Amino acid sequence: MWVRNGMEYMVVDPEGVAGGLLCIWTLWCFQLADCCSSRRFILLSGSLYNSFECVILNIYAPNDVGGRRKMWGSLINLKHDFPKPWCLCGDFNEIRNIGERLGCSRRDRGMTDFNDFIETCEVNELPLLGRKFTWCNSMVSEKWSRIDRVLVDPRWMEVFNLKLWRLPRLIFDHSPLLLMENERDWGPKPFRFLNAWCLHLNLFSFVDKTWKESEVMGWAGFILQKKLKALKIALRQWNKEVF
Repeated sequence: MWVRNGMEYMVVDPEGVAGGLLCIWTLWCFQLADCCSSRRFILLSGSLYNSFECVILNIYAPNDVGGRRKMWGSLINLKHDFPKPWCLCGDFNEIRNIGERLGCSRRDRGMTDFNDFIETCEVNELPLLGRKFTWCNSMVSEKWSRIDRVLVDPRWMEVFNLKLWRLPRLIFDHSPLLLMENERDWGPKPFRFLNAWCLHLNLFSFVDKTWKESEVMGWAGFILQKKLKALKIALRQWNKEVF
């Protein structure tokens, strides 16, 4: 299903219609050295950009308190075998304080276990930008929780300027999370089209020529993006020369 070349992946199949994990990465971005997995997590050990050695975990924690406690213990034991800086992301199925839940019953015991796990692993939670909650019961939207998050070793923040965004919840009961190495993303810079350009006799032939000369390989959306970017640059230069 993945349309680009130079990709690798690791998967944990679901049981029936529940669970399942998938990690996909590009070879030029992440170089895998070692890995392990269970029904509840995928652990990838390697380096980013051939320079930053790290461990990335994709997590889907159990729904019950006892199952999560067992999983926290397993991960703590794994940390001794994989000592590089950790980044844990996914559905932890637990909140850290009562303010992260709205319209749901309290589970103080699970919160204590989770906070103890974070402290033992010596990781920090990245602040969530966008909205407060990451899950809601999709039928009536009366219950809200923040159970999806990203936890990182402080050494990640020394190397990367990380921002964590909550994206709109469109289909599923969980909201996607986007982790970026960037300043605040204000989106693409606006491109101003001048109506006066349409009065120039050579505009449409120039656009047609520029579009055809821009050769891009990849999937359709990627090609469109690159061609529009090339056209924007060409139009700006054309505007300087003509007007």
